[in-house]
Amino acid sequence: MSKLIRLSVSPETAADEILIRRLSGSLSGIPPSGITSLRIIRRSIDARKKNIIINLEIEVFSDQDNPIPAIAPFNHCNVAGSPEVIIVGAGPAGLFAALRLIELGFRPVIIERGKDVSSRKKDIARISREHIINPDSNYCFGEGGAGTFSDGKLYTRSRKRGDNKRVLELLCLHGANENILYEAHPHLGTDKLPGVISAIRKSITGAGGLFMLEKRVTDLIHDGNKIKGIASGNEKYYSPHVILATGHSARDVYEICSARKIKLERKSFSMGVRVEHPQDLIDRIQYHGQPRGKYLPAASYNLVKQVDGRGVYSFCMCPGGFIVPSATSQEEIVVNGMSPSQRNSPYANSGIVVEIRPEDIRTSGGAEEFAGLDFQKEFERLAWEEAGRTQAAPAQRLMDFINGLNSGTLPEVSYFPGVTSSSMHEWIPGFIGKRLKEGFSVFGSIMKGFLTNEAVILGVESRTSSPVRIPRDPVTLEHTGISGLYPCGEGSGYSGGIVSSAVDGMKIAEAIAAKSGR
Repeated sequence: MSKLIRLSVSPETAADEILIRRLSGSLSGIPPSGITSLRIIRRSIDARKKNIIINLEIEVFSDQDNPIPAIAPFNHCNVAGSPEVIIVGAGPAGLFAALRLIELGFRPVIIERGKDVSSRKKDIARISREHIINPDSNYCFGEGGAGTFSDGKLYTRSRKRGDNKRVLELLCLHGANENILYEAHPHLGTDKLPGVISAIRKSITGAGGLFMLEKRVTDLIHDGNKIKGIASGNEKYYSPHVILATGHSARDVYEICSARKIKLERKSFSMGVRVEHPQDLIDRIQYHGQPRGKYLPAASYNLVKQVDGRGVYSFCMCPGGFIVPSATSQEEIVVNGMSPSQRNSPYANSGIVVEIRPEDIRTSGGAEEFAGLDFQKEFERLAWEEAGRTQAAPAQRLMDFINGLNSGTLPEVSYFPGVTSSSMHEWIPGFIGKRLKEGFSVFGSIMKGFLTNEAVILGVESRTSSPVRIPRDPVTLEHTGISGLYPCGEGSGYSGGIVSSAVDGMKIAEAIAAKSGR
């Protein structure tokens, strides 16, 4: 039988497979020659003290053991003639809903407004080179959704949503490195995600699923309390089950829902800026002044503070990464972060955002449920005006922002479209700017050296989550007023990030199967 052991070793030792095997044999009582295989169950870094430790949990198998495969297979049959479920959106929520539907014997019909992964790359390049945004093919829209060209962090704060492990297994089955199964903070990298997404599409179509790209949904068809299907221009597609997995940036879908009297709700969200430091500086702060060397990864951080009753926190921290333009229309600036798998960029960036609750925003004559969305749009439009109506993001040195000073010069940054110096302390809404300044000051006391004019802030980080929720029944997961309509993923307001959105998609698939008696 196998034995489970725990090791706490130096980074150098953790990288030595022969030494780890020897230590594993000593602790398990199995001589190294009798060890058939080792399986890492969990790996984490403890950098709280100067002597940095790698914690390992390892399953040791002897020569009598037959290790159980770490990854359960994708069980599917041909579903070409099976009952169809329409999925609007090919992001993590939609793709994983499709995979689970296939396992449950349904045919997923995915309708995605954007292009395939390869074509998206060309449109994304145009944003940086020509400052031109294709509203249907960009960092947010297209095959794989916003997750395709993202940092690829694969952890979630919630363990109550569903089977996180199964999401990681399915990613591995489609080309992801198996280390995501045991790393405490698993990460794929923007260079690896496109290939994984393409492989998932091949699994879906290979099992008989239907994948339609470059089709924007223009209407939802229902009879008042039951969904019938969707429309894309003059084309109509019918099914008693429609999954809305459109992501938090598909604002036109909210407008369609409103026009069709499908209930929407306001919800809390967050907005702020993205801050970028030299990665070497963050390494020195987090690793107690020691050089990172080849055995430690690019250092990250996680910061949070309550300021005047609202959370101020780091979001989507990207060590060794880049800041990217994530706007979905021409007259707005939105920034986000991503990292390649090696996290080898000389920059470290993170969103620093402020919690915004519905009561913080006044309605201005429009629909109440769109108050947060309208505020978000105005924030992004202000940034675009400050950038000279281009995709060159407004930017300011960090200490200049805190002290209310103009930045005469700016350091080199990773943001490809470029930056323009802006007095961001003057135009960021006061209740956000004040909390950002205090939050940064506190973070500087936690991380000595964080407050520096080597760091620069870019505007604006505004798409952390949707300001709108599409309400659903907590048991059936259907919309509270339209039977057969399933709000799903980030655009529904019920998840955030790759893993939680994927889990939500799988849960929706299972809810549809339960309703259908399968």
